[in-house]
Amino acid sequence: MDRRLDGVDRRLLSAVHAYGRDPRVAAVACVLSRSGEHGALWLAAGLAGAATDRERRGAWLRATALTASAHLAGMGVKRIVRRPRPTHVAPRVRTAGRHSFPSSHATSATAAAVAYGALGGYAVPPIAVAMCLSRLVVGVHYPTDVAAGAALGAAAAGLGARWIGAGHG
Repeated sequence: MDRRLDGVDRRLLSAVHAYGRDPRVAAVACVLSRSGEHGALWLAAGLAGAATDRERRGAWLRATALTASAHLAGMGVKRIVRRPRPTHVAPRVRTAGRHSFPSSHATSATAAAVAYGALGGYAVPPIAVAMCLSRLVVGVHYPTDVAAGAALGAAAAGLGARWIGAGHG
């Protein structure tokens, strides 16, 4: 990575991470980070949508599968790139792995925001944004990790949009 971009990445992370000094902010960020592990929050949300919206159950299940697939794609890219997690800030949560690029939390959150938002899950996009920011507040990702994860999630959901909407059951 270019040194200037790396420096900006580090400074932005430090600035956002500082908000976690407020115990209320840190608590919310930690809860969001934990609930997003392995895409759990988003998979549960999709299954809840499928259970409550019987007319569009198939669309919700396809959106959930797409969200899970986006998450897996993010994990695959992470294994290829192998960027180490930030070390210049103290992490506020434990992580499942040592690598940070792209943020799998941001990938699954953004995929869910796009996919479930299209199905009427209007609360999902703001929660997804909070999830993405939480990864900076807890100090386990650089901003570029989160941006790349969000881009990957948006691309995956965008590519699968027709599949999600196909049929009504």
